[in-house]
Amino acid sequence: MFILILGIILIIVFRVYQNSFPNPKVAQGVQITGIVFILVGISTSSIKQINPGEVGIKVLFGNVKQDILNSGLHFINPLLEVKKMDIKTQNYTMSGIHDEGETQGDDAIRVLSSDGLEVIIDLTVLYRVIPSEAPNILQKLGFDYTNKIVRPITRTKIRDNAVYYDAISLYSKKRDEFQIRIFESIEKDFKKRGLLLEQLLVRNITLPPSVKASIESKINAEQDAQKMQFVLQKEKQEAERKRVEAQGISDYQRIISTSLTPNQIKYEMIKAYKEMATSKNSKMIIMGDGNSPLILDAK
Repeated sequence: MFILILGIILIIVFRVYQNSFPNPKVAQGVQITGIVFILVGISTSSIKQINPGEVGIKVLFGNVKQDILNSGLHFINPLLEVKKMDIKTQNYTMSGIHDEGETQGDDAIRVLSSDGLEVIIDLTVLYRVIPSEAPNILQKLGFDYTNKIVRPITRTKIRDNAVYYDAISLYSKKRDEFQIRIFESIEKDFKKRGLLLEQLLVRNITLPPSVKASIESKINAEQDAQKMQFVLQKEKQEAERKRVEAQGISDYQRIISTSLTPNQIKYEMIKAYKEMATSKNSKMIIMGDGNSPLILDAK
């Protein structure tokens, strides 16, 4: 655009002062230079390349046009000014860790829960510009839509929704529900302003030290109770095993005592003597008429 304007100025100067130049060659040189500048300016201003992940917004003398230029090569009115806007996914992190977020220092979101406790939330917002809304964003917000829309709306909506949950619920069982709730709330406001919320990541929720200590104490107590329950269950199983074993021995002894006869016992004794007599340790067995045999070693 600058080269085109410069070329037009040179042509105007030539037309106005062409008779005042002392040397006709100088006048001709000014005219040729002006023509070259105009041609170069027209060619460079008429051809615009839009890179992938961007859209071009056409501006004519401060007036923003609603139609956009998508990625690629375009031939346009040389008087148009084309401003490029990023439409790729962007992320904005608010963290309590120094240099981790977009803002230096502690930028975590501090909210009050329903039980009046201060909870610290680290958050990352994934969003992008809706291409068709790029002209409106440029006209109403400019290019600094992150600090004008993304940051303040996100922080406000999180604080507004945190008051419906107590601190422990935010930290544990209601965390997913809270994340869905704030996503839906922020998404609506983003769409009204030409931004698409893709994902909301609650990275960390920090509770007050007293509440955190209470939770840890409760978890330890529950673990001890579960451990004791396991020990008691194991002891009950062991007692049951011993009872069954004792009952089996008792039943065995009862069956034996009711089924054995004197002749059966005598027969079993003879079998035992026979095995002793045929063992490698040579024995001489003399059967007595008493209840017990007399065993002599033959060695």
